[in-house]
Amino acid sequence: MIGAGPAGSACAQWLARGGQDVLLVDQHDFPRDKVCGDGLIPDTHAALRRLGVYDEVAALATPAHHVRFVGPRGGHIEVPGSLSVLPRKVLDHILVRAAQRAGARLLTPLRFDKPLLDGHRVAGAVLKRAGATHEIRARWTVLATGAVPQALIASGLCERHTPSGIALRGYVRNEALAARLPHLQSQLHLVWHPRLRGGYGWIFPAPGGLFNIGAGITGSHVLQRDGRGQMQDMNLRHMLDAFCQVYAPAAELMAGGQVEGALKGAPLRCSLAGARWSRPGMLATGEAAGSTYSFSGEGIGKAMETGILAAEAVLADRQAEDNAIQQRYESALRQLKPKFDLYEAASRVNDHPWIADLVVWRARRSARIRQRLANVLEETQNPGQLFSLRGLTKLMFE
Repeated sequence: MIGAGPAGSACAQWLARGGQDVLLVDQHDFPRDKVCGDGLIPDTHAALRRLGVYDEVAALATPAHHVRFVGPRGGHIEVPGSLSVLPRKVLDHILVRAAQRAGARLLTPLRFDKPLLDGHRVAGAVLKRAGATHEIRARWTVLATGAVPQALIASGLCERHTPSGIALRGYVRNEALAARLPHLQSQLHLVWHPRLRGGYGWIFPAPGGLFNIGAGITGSHVLQRDGRGQMQDMNLRHMLDAFCQVYAPAAELMAGGQVEGALKGAPLRCSLAGARWSRPGMLATGEAAGSTYSFSGEGIGKAMETGILAAEAVLADRQAEDNAIQQRYESALRQLKPKFDLYEAASRVNDHPWIADLVVWRARRSARIRQRLANVLEETQNPGQLFSLRGLTKLMFE
């Protein structure tokens, strides 16, 4: 198992629980930081329950009861949901320890260099540490290395070298503001504005008066005719500054708070696109396979879900031929793909922020529309029915 983030740890735990001998490796020692918005939405909570760590996470996370959607004109709606926030440094360590308790062995720091090959089949991994090279043989190698493409490239699985999106986040501690604006401490704030065109800004409450603040663009790289991605003209630091200028709570948070650590950016791989999902002896899972939603940039829950799917494909028939395991795994991902496509369609709101104003305006006047938004959050409602041209037309006249 290459990579001990949510996808890798979930896969490792599931395989170990199924009686497999599992080695989980990562290039970092744990606990380690990970650039993320840290928001845990309903699909994440469902995966945490399957992995048996929900209560441990809930005891440490900051609960939130609503997502506050804020349109360019400042109007907002509050959509209820099962939500919480926990920094990835803490969350990922919980998931790693759960995999170890299930029987997986953790080795760090080891950097994946390339697959170990037996003919055309992957037979393990070549790993490096402090200049030394180590070869580890395995019946199956699962690549859970996140959005950075180097491991995918080395493994012959990369179809798109550039990311789908990019994001910048920082941690700011401001206990006085948390006390003065209670909704900042109990809601996930998502803000659309023309100056954030192509993406959005966010403020998520972390434990102890800490806030995760950031800005991201979900269509940062445009594919050219030759298949290569070209980054759009943008500067995420300028985008974060613009967020603070157009959204008063963000400005107050930064002006009166203490920034903890550096602002950090990270790529996103979205919509189950940009990589082959398997080859003989190897499966790609989590964000390496594109498990992030392009509409919201959320990917923790689906990373764990795809990691479990990879484990289930291996465990279903331990004597199965490679192609049967590959087909089983890829079939499971294809069943998820239509949902990702719907969220891809819904991401048009990031390019056309006026849509957020329209949805907010109508939802403030309609309990039914607010419920539909809540259902989108719970993944029981097709987001395309709200954000497609047909859906927007219905919003106007419903």
